[in-house]
Amino acid sequence: MPITVAALRETAVGERRVAITPEMAKKLHGKGLRVLLEHGAGTAAGFPDDSYANADFADAAGVLAQADLLACVLAPDDAVFAGLREGAVVVGQLRPYGAASRIEALAARKLSAFALELLPRTTRAQAMDVLSSQAAVAGYRAMLIAAEACPKFFPMLTTAAGTIRPSKVLVIGAGVAGLQAIATARRLGAQTEGYDVRPETREQVESLGAKFLDLGVSAAGSGGYARELSAGERAAQQQALAEHLKVFDVVVSTAAVPGRAAPKILTVAMVAGMKPGALIVDLAAESGGNCELTRPGERVEHGGVTILGPLNLPAGAPLHASEMYARNVVNFAELLLKDGALQPDFDDELVAKSCLVRAGEVSFKA
Repeated sequence: MPITVAALRETAVGERRVAITPEMAKKLHGKGLRVLLEHGAGTAAGFPDDSYANADFADAAGVLAQADLLACVLAPDDAVFAGLREGAVVVGQLRPYGAASRIEALAARKLSAFALELLPRTTRAQAMDVLSSQAAVAGYRAMLIAAEACPKFFPMLTTAAGTIRPSKVLVIGAGVAGLQAIATARRLGAQTEGYDVRPETREQVESLGAKFLDLGVSAAGSGGYARELSAGERAAQQQALAEHLKVFDVVVSTAAVPGRAAPKILTVAMVAGMKPGALIVDLAAESGGNCELTRPGERVEHGGVTILGPLNLPAGAPLHASEMYARNVVNFAELLLKDGALQPDFDDELVAKSCLVRAGEVSFKA
């Protein structure tokens, strides 16, 4: 019997993505695998059931009972794992940090589970890097949200009523999300600057046509992330940044480190020093926010400044986000398959480091 690769309809609040798209179902089918989906799994992402020419459909219980590999966008409720057969494999964004009960549920059912957030940030892993693909969507959407919420036009406009100056936009953090936000702000015509404590990002920011904001604080780390600032470095950063913030109309902050609370970069005092009508869009809201005033999922007004803490931005562009995510999943799944069977190679760094549970044995400490 061929291996069955399956996906359910996502159940997290507001989640519209799907882990397997029609394009990837066709690819899996071409490799001799069976694709099985829950009815309506892709509908919210723009993929109705009849768009899947190479997939079978069943109810959720039927999918779980037959799945050899279950792909998910976000981790389902822990009770879902009990419906899987022993020895089945789960692949997705399983949010492993602080998820001891989830890992225990996977182990209790003697499953194997791979959290794609844990993939090493190496060149070889790029084709399966869900953090990067979904961050690109988040950065793009964050700037669109900023453009809508800003009380000013982004581009310079010359009208019969006079010339409108362009908005000044600062993007904090020049990772994938930050660079996509910068590129989007530039496309929208804003006067754009980017800031990051990693000096190597200057070239990337400037390649997008934006100005690099140099505050004189460098904190290059490992794995593509910045190291934690010392108390002295943080004080110097905040003092320098506070002065620059006074001229910006929009600030989009994107600084985050997986498994840890987002660094607090924008203090209450710094927000108080911003111009009335200024806007902050905090992409790090899900992990506590880069701004001390951020409330996840809410809009906060403070001294004439608006702070937005949007959640799960990739779900707001579900079709393209799903297409990218599904490709990441299929590229990773290929590492787990050999000769038509599930045979993960744990000597492979990408397999070993993303593994949460191996046939019921816990390999990651939450």
